[in-house]
Amino acid sequence: MMINIKENEKLSVMNHSCAHLLAQAVKHLYPHAMFWVGPVIEEGFYYDIDLGDTVITDEDLAKIEKEMKKIAKDGKWIVRHEISKNEALEQFKDDPYKIDLINRMDEEDTVISCYTQGDFTDLCRGPHVESVKELKYFKLLKASGAYWKGDANNKMLQRIYGICFDTEEALEAHLQELEEAKMRDHRKLGKELELFMSDDLVGRGLPMFLPKGYIVWQELENYIKEKEKKLGYLHVMTPCVGNVELYKTSGHWEHYKENMFPAMEVEGESFVLRPMNCPHHMMIYANKLHSYKDLPIRIGEIAHDFRYEASGALKGIERGRHFCQNDAHLFVTPEQIKSEFKNVVDLIFDVYKDFHITNYRCVLSLRDPNDKAKYHPDDEMWNKAENELREVLNDLGIEYTEEIGEAAFYGPKLDVNVKPAVGNEYTLSTCQLDFCLPAKFDLKYVDSDGTKKTPVVLHRAILGSLDRFMAYIIEETKGVFPVWLSPVQVNILPVNNEYHLEYAKKIYDWLEKEGIRVSLDDREEKVGYRMRESVMHKNPYALILGQKEVDNQTISFRKYGTEETKTVSQEEFLAFIKQQIANKD
Repeated sequence: MMINIKENEKLSVMNHSCAHLLAQAVKHLYPHAMFWVGPVIEEGFYYDIDLGDTVITDEDLAKIEKEMKKIAKDGKWIVRHEISKNEALEQFKDDPYKIDLINRMDEEDTVISCYTQGDFTDLCRGPHVESVKELKYFKLLKASGAYWKGDANNKMLQRIYGICFDTEEALEAHLQELEEAKMRDHRKLGKELELFMSDDLVGRGLPMFLPKGYIVWQELENYIKEKEKKLGYLHVMTPCVGNVELYKTSGHWEHYKENMFPAMEVEGESFVLRPMNCPHHMMIYANKLHSYKDLPIRIGEIAHDFRYEASGALKGIERGRHFCQNDAHLFVTPEQIKSEFKNVVDLIFDVYKDFHITNYRCVLSLRDPNDKAKYHPDDEMWNKAENELREVLNDLGIEYTEEIGEAAFYGPKLDVNVKPAVGNEYTLSTCQLDFCLPAKFDLKYVDSDGTKKTPVVLHRAILGSLDRFMAYIIEETKGVFPVWLSPVQVNILPVNNEYHLEYAKKIYDWLEKEGIRVSLDDREEKVGYRMRESVMHKNPYALILGQKEVDNQTISFRKYGTEETKTVSQEEFLAFIKQQIANKD
């Protein structure tokens, strides 16, 4: 697993210093360059640079890296200076980016620190290494565009990413891990395995699932819905749009509007593509009067949702503007919170066991009480909800950390964050406790004493979104799906079409009738060539059918990742493949 540079004090200082080394080299090669910020990040460092019309290429990165090594070899000391705000304004008067940074500092008598290494000086809090000579083992990784201050209305700058380590061995190990990550990237594998595609003519962040990818998607849908049905979930289907008044009632219009697509005006009404499903499910609950005997009511849906993600945040099917949530809302009495929450947690970890997910951590996401704009303003409700959830987690013996400011606007939540094979940690599963929305929608149930009371709602997603979960599985398995999930489970290769195709077709029809996802490669190519292509497509099993198999009515097969060919009877192979599918091996 890649090291988190920000969490390693020594490497953090080295990478911070290397960002300045990068800026100095860029200034040597591009004297007109001006610099915004160059922070340390988990993966190393970057610097945002205004190079006018110049666009940095891979060849340019090599030149910059060469200049960095030249400067480092020269071995200049890195010296800290402290100056006043007025002195800083004078010193950097010709640099609008530095002037902007300086002007954002509040007090006139603020002491500002600068660091100088040879002919280069930059604003910085530090700390830094003592000399550029200490920066020996670094690599520039890529260049991309980045809007100044992250605002699409501002100028596009050039962002150069890099990494620095204290030994050559550590750098080489990291670069190998990056290559491994590239090989696992679900966007690369999705294209190679013909799982999904995207096109700007359709729209950025709007992926389309191809036939093979949709098979995987459907298998995931069937898998989780079957588990939910056994637990008493009732599945529904609701529209992908909703009246703006629906989201004003729920509070999403006030708290979440900037993440929603713009409203559409139709016949005097305003509609919006829905970003989440809870308002629709609240209305389903409100459709009729419920007794306490009816609760818990578990409403589930594989729901299409739309969120206006920033273009820079889009990443294949891991993060798009359209996705399908494995969503559900559990309407419970206060006395049922603990048992229902436990059932959700048990379901999460049951699914993780099936998919061999072990690298995760649990987070209790709480509100920031100082953020009055983001969160529903009801201290009593928040304290009750947070204490309820904390108590349940403690009673269940679940290890967790608490994070302030990560709650939904209507309630605290348990987030289960996974560390994928590629990229940063993200939330896969979640369960949120909500006293707020049921009250907003005036939901009621008749209690045992005949009075009407407001239910509590648990919002939960086990697979999260099917899209993100699929991306996670692609990267974890390198596209080598388990047999039950693979779009093609068996690929049939007749050795010679003239003599063996008829038998191959017979086996194809038989396996297909038995519910096996099977393909037949009868192209006029040598069997070795077709076998290599079967391996490239990561099909779990390839059947090689030649004269021996025809004569004996047997099947010879080879498992993906092995060179061994086994020959068995037709019945033995069918029983073998069905067992693998049933066991989710």
